[in-house]
Amino acid sequence: MTDLTAPANIAVNIDILSDNFHRSKNISVSMLRLDKIHPVLSGNKIFKLFFFLEEAKHSTHKKIITFGGAYSNHLAATAFACKISEIKCIGIIRGEKPEKLSHTLEYCIQNGMQTEFIKRSDYKKVNDYSFTENLKKKYGDHTLIPEGGFSEKGVMGAAMIGNYYGQEQYSHVCCPIGTATTFAGLIQINKNNKVIGFSVLKNLIDIGERLQYLNISPTSQYEVNHEYHFGGYAKENEELFSFMNSFYEENKISLDFVYTAKMMFGVYDLVKNNYFPPGSNILCIHTGGLQGNKSLASEKLKF
Repeated sequence: MTDLTAPANIAVNIDILSDNFHRSKNISVSMLRLDKIHPVLSGNKIFKLFFFLEEAKHSTHKKIITFGGAYSNHLAATAFACKISEIKCIGIIRGEKPEKLSHTLEYCIQNGMQTEFIKRSDYKKVNDYSFTENLKKKYGDHTLIPEGGFSEKGVMGAAMIGNYYGQEQYSHVCCPIGTATTFAGLIQINKNNKVIGFSVLKNLIDIGERLQYLNISPTSQYEVNHEYHFGGYAKENEELFSFMNSFYEENKISLDFVYTAKMMFGVYDLVKNNYFPPGSNILCIHTGGLQGNKSLASEKLKF
């Protein structure tokens, strides 16, 4: 059986997307199918978790604590990874416990995650020294994973995504941006092509500070696009769903509405508006997270 928690053992393919419009502009668009690794532990998740899991596996405490909201792909992936790695897992959940749990949190609990719900006002303090010290007093020694893996360890893991494609083949590498951890990892290893990040959050204006915190040197080889967040994190509309359905019909690839669909909508729109010069060879990173689509009404998507 493939060890899903060891990225080096995972086979990943690249699909060339079918679109005559792209070809008419002498542009190729491909997708790195990280979504096919696993239904939950997929996309960029296992990469960002890798070094934290390794630390916890080889510790005496074998315990991980991490953070997220009710529909967090990060929480779901961490819960599953900890289960198969036999590591105790504690999730600090943003917001008070609802009467009915989201499908994501139910999945986390089914996979052995212990959950603690905290008020949103307290959640804003999770990176404070006093908060992390209280966690240590309450739960003992543990490996702490920041929300979304936002850390140098997370960047080191995300950089391993570069092992799955030939960097010399592509003029542009595109990915969605949440915490910017994956974006930072791709910038770190892509020296000869331009990395374009598509923000899925509204008013994400601190990318420079985030990259500095992650020790990523400034470079002219990256760009952040803020035009395709559709109103903010996890926001959507019928235009986005229509695009997702058309994309699936054309390519037989499912997109998640929070991250990858917004990136692909942006890439296609930029091609349409002649942003990419003729001869461009664009690679888009599918960051997984398809479990998030389960929060939508069943009639929204045709896949």
